[in-house]
Amino acid sequence: MCRCSADSNPINVNDILDRLKGLSAAEDFFAVLGVSYDPKVLDVSRLHIMKRMGQYLAAEDFTDLPDQVSAARARAMLKRAYDDFATSPPLTHRVFKVLKDHDPDNPATPGRTFVPLDSFLMPFEKE
Repeated sequence: MCRCSADSNPINVNDILDRLKGLSAAEDFFAVLGVSYDPKVLDVSRLHIMKRMGQYLAAEDFTDLPDQVSAARARAMLKRAYDDFATSPPLTHRVFKVLKDHDPDNPATPGRTFVPLDSFLMPFEKE
């Protein structure tokens, strides 16, 4: 067990990365890593928080790190991702492609949108 922060309960750090890979509910990530959260924030931004945490985790190299260090880093990344969306709405961060593509601050140039020909042509059917 490891007390990764003064405000958290001790968490089990053994094989933490493998255990995180097996989780599916956002609440499980918060419970396993000992991060507190407001259910109202999580209800609105759960997918955005988990996507952002995944981005943070992907940017790190956990190779050959002790479980305690991996757990502390994963915990910090979840807390950071949560804080991103606890202080501002998901549209501010635009972590998903669909939101990035439809950014009103970065509109598509009129008449310059590319649509591949195959996307709307149907092959002729033989009778």
